[in-house]
Amino acid sequence: MKKTSHKNQRINGEVQRELSRIISREIKDPRINPMTSVTDVIVTSDLKFCKAFISVLGDEESAKETFAGLQSASGYIRRELAKSINLRNTPELTFVMDNSIEYGIKMSKKIDDVIGSDKDADLDNFDGDEDE
Repeated sequence: MKKTSHKNQRINGEVQRELSRIISREIKDPRINPMTSVTDVIVTSDLKFCKAFISVLGDEESAKETFAGLQSASGYIRRELAKSINLRNTPELTFVMDNSIEYGIKMSKKIDDVIGSDKDADLDNFDGDEDE
């Protein structure tokens, strides 16, 4: 796998910040959930294409609506990105749903449940006599 250069990492970070700002503050589409995050951005080295990973906090229907809203607003988002970031080329945007945050929350809850049930089992097995 090819390592990304410092320049490409800076571009990825700047595009991510600007996409987050544009999505949260400038798009007025009611389909887009207000709890939408841009979790990661990968811009190709020739600056032609950009893959933006989007996470939506909410149910699956809300995520689908948000994805549809972003797809329909991609031209506007690209134009606003071109105005705010001075790049040789403005990349063509591709949105990808990122479920890693939801997955992490679910796994954390499962771990907490297991730890809680282990503590309950330890308390049930404890009889108060430690000198045996």
